[in-house]
Amino acid sequence: MHVKLISAIHLPKRLYQKLFFLSYSTTPKHQPNLFSHHFYLLHSSPNASHLQQLHAQLLRNGLYSDVVLSSKLMLMYSKHNKLLPHSFSVFLHMPHRNTFSWNIIIGEFSRWGLPHMSLQLFVEMLRSGASAPDPFNLPLVLRACACLGDGEMGASVHGFCLKLGFEKNVFVASALVYFYVAVKVCHARKVFDEMSDRDAILWTSMLGGYAQNGEPVLALEVFREMVGAGIELDGVVMVSLLLVCSQLGWPKPGKSVHGWIVKRRLGMGLELNLGNALVDVYVKCGEFSYAQRVFDRMRERDVISWTALIVGYGFNGRVDFAFYLFDRMIKEGVRPNSVTFLGVLSACCHNGMVEKAWGYFNMMQGYEVVPGLKHYACMVDVLGRAGFLVEAERFLEKMPMDPDGAVWGALLGGCHVHGNVDVGERVAKRLLALEPERSGYYVLLANIYAAAGRFDDAERVRGFMKERNVGKVPGWSLIEGDGHSNVLPEKKSLHTWSYG
Repeated sequence: MHVKLISAIHLPKRLYQKLFFLSYSTTPKHQPNLFSHHFYLLHSSPNASHLQQLHAQLLRNGLYSDVVLSSKLMLMYSKHNKLLPHSFSVFLHMPHRNTFSWNIIIGEFSRWGLPHMSLQLFVEMLRSGASAPDPFNLPLVLRACACLGDGEMGASVHGFCLKLGFEKNVFVASALVYFYVAVKVCHARKVFDEMSDRDAILWTSMLGGYAQNGEPVLALEVFREMVGAGIELDGVVMVSLLLVCSQLGWPKPGKSVHGWIVKRRLGMGLELNLGNALVDVYVKCGEFSYAQRVFDRMRERDVISWTALIVGYGFNGRVDFAFYLFDRMIKEGVRPNSVTFLGVLSACCHNGMVEKAWGYFNMMQGYEVVPGLKHYACMVDVLGRAGFLVEAERFLEKMPMDPDGAVWGALLGGCHVHGNVDVGERVAKRLLALEPERSGYYVLLANIYAAAGRFDDAERVRGFMKERNVGKVPGWSLIEGDGHSNVLPEKKSLHTWSYG
């Protein structure tokens, strides 16, 4: 979703060329052709074995001491999936390092999903005095802070940006927005508003940040401002916009975005991210025929593509097709993840398929997927719906982690369906200790008592709710029509949002 942002906080090509040009002057004057030749060989190296041979050549002919060539060697090892130990070893043994060398190793550790190493290297760079923070390594460090959710470190880096006067730099500002989106989105908006010069990356970062934080209305406001500012829209913006549509359950704007994609020829064969986002929005809006059509036209599919459809069909009771897609996915060699198994387990819940649920639950171990609380909740739910309440209670007590409210709540729901007062009382006692403010548990217990003819106990539970001042959360309806979406709460007050 943040392809443009991520590319922005890696080193731009023009800086890459500039640093190499500056460092070229350090190369011995009598070896320019040898330097160019080895640089080309490093850049075009097909694999790590070939790189090792070039590494040996550089050591033999004395070119390893050239900071440009050794930095390029370090980068290419990482590109060939040899960050550890090869790339990092080259960095540690470099005779000379410049800013570019430090930026490469900090950026590569961040790209490899090792942000803690990026931060350690940045701190070491500052301590050694080898290089100073600049508009190109600060974004790399901010990205690492975002990955770790390290608000304190990120705030310190922000302080560096302010102290050095880099906060208005578009690369640094985009990285600051990216960081604060992961920590506190309101701070991201403050950084965004303070920027007078905003490029497409900065706008996209803010839009995507609101979408990822479940703020679809604010995301739409940013999108309208973005269009008004004349910012060119691209596939990354469309992915964020589709996420907003799926959160609001708006099929019409989702179809409009789809039309825009087709018109701009972004949908010819459908890029993976766009295809996944389209499938997701159609599934969440209940438009399964459109979702299936998009899925079938995708040239490339990953586990997210398959899972979106499986979960959608499973949650909406179309269990046979969910199972069919799961089997087809396995046959095509795509490994299911934890969300995929959640989809098929949910499908089992809808039809009370206890044996099939056990089959999928046990299958998770074969794919090295560790069951989470939601998987256990599904198993308790399917057992409870089928009337195996005692078995469900025993299963729940053997869980490797403490059950949360959702797991106990699934069992209480089964007790309500089958009128089991004994298990219901035990479960309700646990639930009310865990989440005493949740009104639904009180209501379920009162209904269990009422169904068993124990009206005094039911009234006592309702009185207990009043004593604790626990009220039912009012419901609301989303009504779509005439280019507007109307939110109608229980108190009949009306709020209208326009998307057209």
